[in-house]
Amino acid sequence: MQRHLLAACAATLLASATASFAQDFVTGTHADVNIPVTRATMGASGATKMVGGAPMYPGKDIIDNAMHSRDHTTLVAAVKAAGLVDTLKGSGPFTVFAPTNTAFSMLPAGTVDMLLKAENKAMLTQVLTYHVVPGRIDAAVLADQIRAGGGHAMLKTASGGMLTAAMRGKDVVIWDAKGNAAVVTTADVYQSNGVIHVVDKVLMPGG
Repeated sequence: MQRHLLAACAATLLASATASFAQDFVTGTHADVNIPVTRATMGASGATKMVGGAPMYPGKDIIDNAMHSRDHTTLVAAVKAAGLVDTLKGSGPFTVFAPTNTAFSMLPAGTVDMLLKAENKAMLTQVLTYHVVPGRIDAAVLADQIRAGGGHAMLKTASGGMLTAAMRGKDVVIWDAKGNAAVVTTADVYQSNGVIHVVDKVLMPGG
């Protein structure tokens, strides 16, 4: 392993890189400051990460991995209720912003139970597909998009809605159509058919 120390003024970062891991998702200045975003990827696509106490194997698909995360049981139940299992087991590739159980618990009381009712399947599907962006957008790609967008990246979701990605200090933040912000807490969880970024809030489409 070789470690490269990158140090500069406030616009740069301290990162350590190895052949299989790099520690930061994306670091850089706030989107409102006209200084280029710098980045370090979380790791090679072959690296295995732990999410919800379980290893996320790059050779398995999004569903097979997510089912083993104890932090994503609500998300998995919702995906099953919406009939999206086969879709997310498809070839993709997909980028999924995956809310944790805690994120779902922060919704107004009764929201999850309401969404899981059979008569609300269309609404549930819209919410879930709003967390899915076609393509494989990992840390490096997202950082490039944020930089190219002058501090913001617009992401078109599978539902047809838009998400906005930007920096807040060292955090990557995803804004939904209602102006709510979700922080990426674990990035670059590679799958055979895409990549997952764990987020701490449920993203809600407009309308």
